[in-house]
Amino acid sequence: MKSRFQGIRVRATGIATGALAAFWGASALAEDLIGQPTDKAIDMQPGVTPLKHDAIFFHNAILLPIITIITLFVLGLLLWCIFRFNKRANPTPARWSHNTPLEIAWTLVPVLILVVIAVFSFKLLFEYHDMPKPYMTVKATGYQWYWGYEYPDQKIPEFISNILPEDKANAAGVPYRLAATAPLVVPVNKTVQVLVTGADVIHAWAVPAFGVIMDAVPGRVNSTWFKVDRIGTYYGSCRELCGQDHAFMPIEVKVVSQPDFDAWVASKKAAKPAPTPTTNAATANAAGGSNTPAAAAPAAQPRPQNPAAPAPSNTPAPPAPTTN
Repeated sequence: MKSRFQGIRVRATGIATGALAAFWGASALAEDLIGQPTDKAIDMQPGVTPLKHDAIFFHNAILLPIITIITLFVLGLLLWCIFRFNKRANPTPARWSHNTPLEIAWTLVPVLILVVIAVFSFKLLFEYHDMPKPYMTVKATGYQWYWGYEYPDQKIPEFISNILPEDKANAAGVPYRLAATAPLVVPVNKTVQVLVTGADVIHAWAVPAFGVIMDAVPGRVNSTWFKVDRIGTYYGSCRELCGQDHAFMPIEVKVVSQPDFDAWVASKKAAKPAPTPTTNAATANAAGGSNTPAAAAPAAQPRPQNPAAPAPSNTPAPPAPTTN
């Protein structure tokens, strides 16, 4: 019986080793794209900020080995109990109970594991809240269902960033439902503070390659930051279930050189800003707001529409039932 158990243990060890080899082999074979999802990849997106680099280290070097060891240890215990203490191999069960050293061990070991995890976890958490002096600030406002961006330092008013329609995305060779009509543009190797808020419901501003995600809550301004170390285009999306077009409000961030950023700022200042919900509200308040008579109120500007949203139904509403 002992040799049979050893054979089963060897086979179980071989299966576990093969599974781990397949996992890491598939991860190595998949050449991850930078700034967007990679088809059939199983690892996290490559990082381009110090925060994401540290988050990947925390996951791959701390959490993954710990959970792998725990999983294999529990699997070994289960197999040992199944084959060593079943009725056929152990017809006369033991009569003892309680093992003080064992109970102390399985109490202290999980505590020590959590302490190790907590040390690295708090270090990463402090890094997220310890923002260096920002080079610039951007305000991101979530609407149903698109994003509005404003650059207060560069005196650029809010502009709308909507989803790029499928035909235009295919023509440009960019990923549909990730590319935007007006991306956020920032300089490389500069600390960018992002003030995030919501105009209607709760949204979330998230870019996986940056390692940042922040809720956009109406009536509240949250803050996050990033510092990208390479030029490129990086995609994200809203991470809250904010309504029927939740999947149609992507985030596109273009990281460019400082001269290119300065040229972009100059072009935005020269262009006439398009009306946005924020500017429309400011215009209405300046004209008297709710105290302005209906006849004298300025005409409302059309709300930006999501080009990927379903067309509104023109079916008239059924008449209300009448009662005698």
